[in-house]
Amino acid sequence: MNSQQYNELQQQLGKGAKSDLQIIINLFDGSAVFSTSFSEEDQVIAHLIFSGNLNIKVFTLDTGRLFPETYSVWSRTLEQYNKPIHTYYPDTVALQQFVSEKGPNSFYESVENRKSCCHIRKVEPLQRALLGNKIWITGIRAAHSPNRHDMQQLEWDETNQILKYHPLLHWSTEEVKQFIRTHQIPYNSLHDKGFVSIGCAPCTRAIKPGEDFRAGRWWWEDSSKKECGLHVHAETPSAVTNADGGRG
Repeated sequence: MNSQQYNELQQQLGKGAKSDLQIIINLFDGSAVFSTSFSEEDQVIAHLIFSGNLNIKVFTLDTGRLFPETYSVWSRTLEQYNKPIHTYYPDTVALQQFVSEKGPNSFYESVENRKSCCHIRKVEPLQRALLGNKIWITGIRAAHSPNRHDMQQLEWDETNQILKYHPLLHWSTEEVKQFIRTHQIPYNSLHDKGFVSIGCAPCTRAIKPGEDFRAGRWWWEDSSKKECGLHVHAETPSAVTNADGGRG
């Protein structure tokens, strides 16, 4: 996709999550994927995909250290929609070597160890899941992190060589929760216990009143470092210009 095509697509999108997903299907049928971690945002998007029978492959990353409540909402989602959720796991050899050398909880010891753990358990499996596809749909919202306030709904992921689209980027938390209530969508019960952003069990805690949205993730680290490497975004205009050479 060159910069002109990108700009045309950007102009078409922005009509609402449901309409935008249909536009994406029309343009990228068979090569659009959606990654879910079963967050409230992800459940909204999964509902739109499954209930609309949209040809978007839904996948998840099972890190091996998720909460029991996450597996529960995963199961309830399968039961409610009767649609497949493709699952990607960490490379066994890489994970065995890392844990053997560093121990099971080395991510508490340094940012480097934590990022290595995230890479093995999430980033590398994600790269496998995205391979061969043209657009990656995510549940990112601007309120999730200070690092995401300047994000665009449509952007070019230079690392994974793929377009990314965030249909709920500008939704408020209340809009998400209201949609879930209205459509009776399964959600993670940890959200009722002070957990907002939910990842792996050892790296997630409930937040206290007044704390930042992401305060419960990797809470022992500085807030500016709280990214796992899944969503490293580039400045869209230059990234798309660089993509003119036939990547899309």
